[in-house]
Amino acid sequence: VQLQASGGGLVQAGGSLRLSCAASGSIFRFAPLGWYRQAPGKQRELVATITFGGNTNYADSVKGRFTISRDNAKNTVYLQMNSLKPEDTAVYYCKGSPSNVAGGYWGQGTQVTVSS
Repeated sequence: VQLQASGGGLVQAGGSLRLSCAASGSIFRFAPLGWYRQAPGKQRELVATITFGGNTNYADSVKGRFTISRDNAKNTVYLQMNSLKPEDTAVYYCKGSPSNVAGGYWGQGTQVTVSS
């Protein structure tokens, strides 16, 4: 059972990045998947989640700029981030939430830095 995130980096304000997270293990096949972030000195917060059927939920701060999607055949979740702002700078974590696992599983974080 593993979640492997990739795609972070340094980008200028207004730019775009695409994060990917591959979830290994059949336990994730039908599980909701999501992205969270944690900025220095702040608590981890939800960015976006997506169900197996494609229902999505976004934090107000990213609505209209970020898009979450998933490829169920590959057990992979993506986060397309457009119009990035310096306040989007954070470590981004993916999470899988199988219904029978309290607390779910977290992947390692990937750093996103947006320069002004």
